[in-house]
Amino acid sequence: MGGGSAVGRVLRDRTAGRCLAGVVVSGFGTSAMWLTAGIWVKSLTGSNSLAALTVFALWAPVLAGPALGALADRMDRKVLLVRGNLVMACLLLPLVPVDSGSAVWLVFAVLVLHGAGGVVLDAAESALVAGAVPASLRADFNGLRMTANEGMKLVAPLAGAGLYVRFGGPAVALLAATTCALAALVFARLPAGSPLRDPAPAGSRRDELAAGLRRIGASPVLRPLVAAGAATMLLAGVNGAVTFAYVDEVLGRAPAYAGVLYAVQGAGSVAVGLLAGPLLRRLPERVFAAGGIALFALRVGARAVASDAVALGASAVIGFGLPCVLVAAATAVQRETPDAVLGRTAATAGSLMTAPNAVALALGAGLVAVADVRVLTASAGAAGVLAAVALAAGARRRGAHV
Repeated sequence: MGGGSAVGRVLRDRTAGRCLAGVVVSGFGTSAMWLTAGIWVKSLTGSNSLAALTVFALWAPVLAGPALGALADRMDRKVLLVRGNLVMACLLLPLVPVDSGSAVWLVFAVLVLHGAGGVVLDAAESALVAGAVPASLRADFNGLRMTANEGMKLVAPLAGAGLYVRFGGPAVALLAATTCALAALVFARLPAGSPLRDPAPAGSRRDELAAGLRRIGASPVLRPLVAAGAATMLLAGVNGAVTFAYVDEVLGRAPAYAGVLYAVQGAGSVAVGLLAGPLLRRLPERVFAAGGIALFALRVGARAVASDAVALGASAVIGFGLPCVLVAAATAVQRETPDAVLGRTAATAGSLMTAPNAVALALGAGLVAVADVRVLTASAGAAGVLAAVALAAGARRRGAHV
């Protein structure tokens, strides 16, 4: 079955289509706010460091993924998606009167709360999809969700920046609040969910929060995929940290050229999202993930070559290969996890795979000051190839024992 018919089947499915629409609507506002928050803080304070911290403020709640994901196991997922988006819309409204550096703390407080809400809603959406979308459509949905997210990252920041230049930060906050409210309306039209079983395990609160981690660790399917995803995102963080040095020292280009490379990379991610479903129906998840990691790693290594053509091609392939393990892991989590702990497991898997990216961004920023960019990219590429080989070899061993 081709990719086009798969897209059509997802959009015709009532739950999948509306979930995807909600992701697109809310993602537009969030992506616009993501870029504009840094510009806004920079203009209010004149501080590059505070501007850079806006991204961290949005990302930091991912570290609390297991605890936040537990909320998706205690509430009706549809109700949580509706009410959660309405709460996030209300959270953004206090930013409207912010017009001086003395109130910049409010921007950071809202960003942290917005990031936490995003973790909860992502877990709720993943759990709802696993229960309401046919298994044959889940890989297509997860791929299209990746396409929607990456597509919003290409379009929304430009719209947000333009809106900021014309009307200022409060206008972007209103845009993001409006998209959250619209997403709530979309999710309100989802079919009613089935009642949740009591998700609380018999152990302590700590045991309850660790349920997702235990589930991943005990699963021969989830454990290698999540581990490979974490390793890949670690290398992606190093690659991201050296981007500006690569543009300057290897390509001899102005810093703005990094924007071109990021746009090309985003286009690659949009493409793989459309193809992920059909490919996952033909390939085992670990093989699909390993192939994506290998593509990503080889093209990261190719950044040691001083060529614009190589740079653009590498960015497109990096964008295509990097999401493969994330889509494969998300699909496996939805299939392999019992409903009662699905929210926590999805959020825990997300935390385990994304936290290394932030660590590597900091690590890479230090390494680029003391090591040649070509050495760093070649090393990251080699490490990625090893990770891909290990994942593929595990898939062969698993197949041999089936």
